[in-house]
Order: sequence, then structure tokens, then C-alpha cells
Amino acid sequence: MTSATKQRSYEVRTFGCQMNVHDSERLTGLLETAGYVDSQGAEADIVVFNTCAVRENADNRLYAALSQLFHKKKENPDFQLAVGGCLAQKDRETIIKKAPYVDVVFGTHNIGSLPVLLERARHNAEAQVEILESLETFPSDLPTKRESTFAAWVSISVGCNNTCTFCIVPSLRGKEKDRRPGEILAEVEALVAEGVIEITLLGQNVNTYGVEFGDKGAFAKLLRAMGQIKGLERVRFTSPHPAAFTQDVIDAMAETPNVMPQLHMPLQSGSDAVLKAMKRSYRSTKFLGIIDAVREAIPNAAISTDIIVGFPGETEEDFQETMRVVRESRFATAYTFQYSIRPGTPAAEMADQIPKAVVQERFERLHKLVNQIAFEENQKLIGQTVEALVANNEGRKDSATNRLSGRARDGRLVHFSLPEGVATPRPGDLVTVTVHEAGPFHLIADPATSAHISVRQTIAGDAWDRAQAASCGVPVTAPTGRRSIPLGVRGA
Repeated sequence: MTSATKQRSYEVRTFGCQMNVHDSERLTGLLETAGYVDSQGAEADIVVFNTCAVRENADNRLYAALSQLFHKKKENPDFQLAVGGCLAQKDRETIIKKAPYVDVVFGTHNIGSLPVLLERARHNAEAQVEILESLETFPSDLPTKRESTFAAWVSISVGCNNTCTFCIVPSLRGKEKDRRPGEILAEVEALVAEGVIEITLLGQNVNTYGVEFGDKGAFAKLLRAMGQIKGLERVRFTSPHPAAFTQDVIDAMAETPNVMPQLHMPLQSGSDAVLKAMKRSYRSTKFLGIIDAVREAIPNAAISTDIIVGFPGETEEDFQETMRVVRESRFATAYTFQYSIRPGTPAAEMADQIPKAVVQERFERLHKLVNQIAFEENQKLIGQTVEALVANNEGRKDSATNRLSGRARDGRLVHFSLPEGVATPRPGDLVTVTVHEAGPFHLIADPATSAHISVRQTIAGDAWDRAQAASCGVPVTAPTGRRSIPLGVRGA
């Protein structure tokens, strides 16, 4: 194959939330359907940035990354750069003005246009900017390339009908649009047929699912329907909104065996005054009531949250209210953020912006508290038996510690070793072990003998074997003994 006819390679770099990760799976699927190939870590012919506009300094991060590739573009005019996602939807032509060497800018509503825009940019030798104001194609109707053989995201809705003053997502993703239940269930069944055993339902506000077609109970019904899919072992969802979280959803979680005992419930602030300023249509009492109701129905539920520190006008008394709610909620994990101005949001124009030094000091106090609570909650699990879904590349220190890693049913990260004589499980297999040690962010299990660990092979592990065989012609063989093996797909 000559250089003129060789397949062009791509790399997709993702910034931001789970929705962006899912969109990137679609982007890679689109590119491969169009004939491009994964660069596999080598220098790519096309680099696509899937951006976020929510995180602090998102634009600076993008332009810094683009500038690092400017020299490559200058040396090779055939090299292409594309920018999509929320920042592209927001900034539009600004990206071309600041980085005129970018070839394609596309928005959140038209990710399916990427291959055509890349080819048009090459043919016309000029930048292509296409930003649609409404959804062109629902993301899950596009081809996909998933990194995982055992777990998958499934979008049930896109967009948001809320007007939180700190958030720019509704203006970038648009009003909520819901998929019909039959389409969702058909996609899940197809994924399970491929070997997927864990599904995460994805939406900006998953528990308002059904608002577009007038069924307030649609999300609870969807969870129960997921429980009827044979071969589907684990169901998760993210993220719900406290204002719309209802008892029927809690009952569906508790009564559907494959819905995991895990809930991410964004608090944002424990102060009623701050919640009002944020236009979060619930108060701390309602939030704590949800937590109590979930734990009454699902005593072993692991509950996580998001918290913003230093929202405009937040007083020390307001901050102490957040600390109070955190203490009462006993979160397994809390994702804490320092408020920073997001241009285009109402909060950016508010008076009483909090000085950076004050925000930092409060953040450090909160961070210390949530980590201490997470540690104490994990300590309670020592001596308990957990079932972990074996993952690939989940534990950063697995090679050094001679362990494998996976997620428990409640979402906690479990690192475990293998006694002599136990074959190495594949990604997607399930292991049952007893917790011997715990930190704030993980559990550790080191079974002494083969009698202290159970390994169950699954259809997901079989799918891993098929993927390995397809990539290198030789399926992974499970050796005996304590030696761990590399579990990464890339470069295999």
C-alpha cells in the first residue's frame, strides 16, 4: 500500500463527563466505519478533541493542546485537527479565530457529521464549521467502538430542562430529548448478545426520563424492564436530580436484582440559601430524606455526590451547612469542586464572588472531611465478602502489587491477589473475595488459599477472549499461580 493510498489513522482525546466519553465511543465508531484506523498510540493523521465547557479553564486546556500540535500541522498540511463537544458548541467560530489551523469544528448535536466534514475540509482546503442548534441524530443510533468488552454506556436521554445558575450544559446540549423504551431495551439486548454484562444508563437527568412522552414513571419502569433481560448482570445509572427523585425509583432499585446498590446523588450545596441561588429546586431536608429512604430500602447502598465550594455569596454559615449534610449523609465518595466563573452562566454575573483564598481553604476542609468519612465507611467492610467484576487497567499499581482489580456491586474499587493454583480471571469475569484492608478509595482482598476465592467465568470474559483473538490471533490463556498478566486491549 503506497503512502497515497494508506488508511488514515485517528486519535480521539476526550475531556469532560460520561456523556463526552460516550460521545467519543460514537466518534471512533464513525471514523472506523468511514475507513479510518486507530493510531494505537502512534502519531495519528487526524486528532479529534471532544471537549467540555463545564470544567475550569476548559478553553485554556484545549488551546494548549492544540498549540502543541501546531508544528505538526505546519510540517504536514495533510494532518487534520477537529474540535467537537460542548466547548465547540459554545465557542463556534472563536476556535478558528484563536487556532486557524483547525480543520473542523462540530457541535454536540451533529457528531455524526464528522467524517463528511473532515473530507470536505481536505477537498476544499479550508476549515469547516458546522454547529446545529438541535439534535441531528440521537447518539446511540450512530456506530460505536467501545473500549470495554464487558461494560457499556447506553444513553436514554440527552439535554436538560433545568436552569441551574452555575451550569452551561442546557444551552449547549439543548432541552431534554428521550428515547423510547423499546429502542433502549433493544440496544441493551444487542449489547448483551455481544457479551456485555454491565450497562450504565446515561442522561443529564436520568430520573426525569419520560418527560418528553408524558410518563413520569418511565424511569422506574425502565429499571424494572432491565431486570428482565437475560444475561445482564449489572445495571447502573448516572446522574439523577434530587428534585425529581421519587419513591418508585427507589422501589425499583431495591426490587430489581441486577440494579446495583449504588447511587450518585448530586448535592452541590448543603445550604438552602445557596441551593436557592443555584436554582436547585430542592432543599437540604429533601436531600437527606432521599438518602434515608434509599438506605431504608437498600441498607448496603453506596451513595456518592457532587459538591461545589465557594458559590457566589456563600458564607461560612452556608459552608458549615454543607459540612453538616456531608456528615449526616456519610457518602462513600464525594466529588468536590471549587466554584469558578463559567462565562455564559447566570452565576458568572452574580455579586459577592468569593475570593480564591477563601474558596481554597473551605475546599481543603471539605476534602479532608469527605475522605475521612469514605475511609470510615470502607473500614466497615473489612471482613465482608464482595463480588468484583474484573476490569482491565483499573488499578494503577496492579503490576507493582501483583494484584488485579475490579468494581464491587456497590461501585467500590477492589484490588485482589490470586493464591497459588487459581487461574487468572479475564476482564469481565466475576470474583468473590473477602475484604482484608481498606483505604478511602479502595478495598483490598488477599485470599490465603484457593478456598478463599471464587472465580465465575462469564459471557463477558468469553467476549474478551474473542477480542484478544481478533487483535492478535491468540486468545488469552489463564495461567495458574500468583503472577498477574497485562490486561490492556491496546497494543495487544
